[in-house]
Amino acid sequence: MTAEPISEAASEPRTRWVLPPIDGWTVDDLHTLPDLPPHTQMIDGSLVFVTPQRVFHNLMIRLLTNGLLASVPSEFEVFSEMTVVIDRKNGPEPDVLVVNREAVRSLRQTSFEVADVLLAVEVVSPDSEARDRNSKPHKYAAAGIKHFWLAEMEGKDDHPVVRVYELDPVTHTYTCSGIHRDRLKLRAPFDIDIDLTSLHRR
Repeated sequence: MTAEPISEAASEPRTRWVLPPIDGWTVDDLHTLPDLPPHTQMIDGSLVFVTPQRVFHNLMIRLLTNGLLASVPSEFEVFSEMTVVIDRKNGPEPDVLVVNREAVRSLRQTSFEVADVLLAVEVVSPDSEARDRNSKPHKYAAAGIKHFWLAEMEGKDDHPVVRVYELDPVTHTYTCSGIHRDRLKLRAPFDIDIDLTSLHRR
């Protein structure tokens, strides 16, 4: 008696997709679902996975983070790619954020409450363009984050540009207060001076 040969298809591991609950995931699931890829976000109860990022994305996060660290007042802290809990169904992950220092409770901490966020920054990627320009700013503004920046590449030379927005307390929407291409020099949320052209002079 001979054993049946195992077919190639049967021997290959199958991808096991996790089906969402009927009412969608909650932010708590970000911490309990097994084997989620790093930097998984939650938008409107759906899991959003990060695709491989361009060099621009990485360098821009580094430039803005270092620039903010150079001048951030002692009552705030600067982080990159940390979850912000807006509500049960929304846990986006800004590329850079400034939070109240008292919100940092532990080295094992993985998220911040939206009320503790002073500034959220999104660096636009091809796969996240709609989220970065539309859904995320809308949610950040509605949740009361006072300052928002949108960073992206522009022109044939892929020059960095940062659009700066401030929250209108009456309409709870963002108003563009400046578009910066060479130097990001601001007085709010605190004194900031970042040379954007240094991105090309690594």
